[in-house]
Amino acid sequence: MIKACLNGSRRPAEHPALPLSAQELGFDAFQCQQAGAAAVHVHPRGMGGRETLEPDACAAAIEAIRDHCPELPIGLTTGLWITGSSETRLRLIERWSTLPDFCSVNFSEAGTDELCALLLSKRIGLEAGLTSVADARALIDSGYVDRCLRVLVEVDPGTPDPLRAAATIGRVLEGAGVRLPRLQHGTGEQAWPLLEDALSHGYDVRIGLEDTLVMPDGSPADGNAGLVAAALRLSTRVAARG
Repeated sequence: MIKACLNGSRRPAEHPALPLSAQELGFDAFQCQQAGAAAVHVHPRGMGGRETLEPDACAAAIEAIRDHCPELPIGLTTGLWITGSSETRLRLIERWSTLPDFCSVNFSEAGTDELCALLLSKRIGLEAGLTSVADARALIDSGYVDRCLRVLVEVDPGTPDPLRAAATIGRVLEGAGVRLPRLQHGTGEQAWPLLEDALSHGYDVRIGLEDTLVMPDGSPADGNAGLVAAALRLSTRVAARG
């Protein structure tokens, strides 16, 4: 599976094709689906283009994407930095009425257990975001392993040996008997090497302007659909190598 991460926390000035409004997200998601994406991950925006978990903004983003591509699974962020408070995050998500198919949950953040319980009570799938061995152990000890849709192995920018770091997280999960589907990705200079490594292991992958602004050869990306198409071409080459 190739998941398209459409915008993340990026500012408008970072790329001219960065989708922020609900309609931009809907059209961009459609283009990514046409290019080969099987799911999307978005950060809804509110007033001034700021990231938000406000119910109306999240509903508008989800509805716009579903209008353009009804069958495409949609994931939202739950990043704690958006609200600055786990209590506020819970209050906002509790008010969601138009629901995404899944949400990413960062196991490095406070309030993870309460967040997972709330999302599951609303029948929203869980993606466990793991950036470290400590995060992997937190997931293992959480009691939510068997209720997660997948794990996201997300290597932090600046990690000296990102491939080794990702492999270490994987070994901790495997040692604990965790056999969930795995999506591996990185950001910036790590994005393409980690994506290719993930493909070589048969993992799911993620690409988009949230993670990188450049193509595999280092040239500027024209947008999310171009990045997805490049990932699909790379997956074909990796598969051909066997």
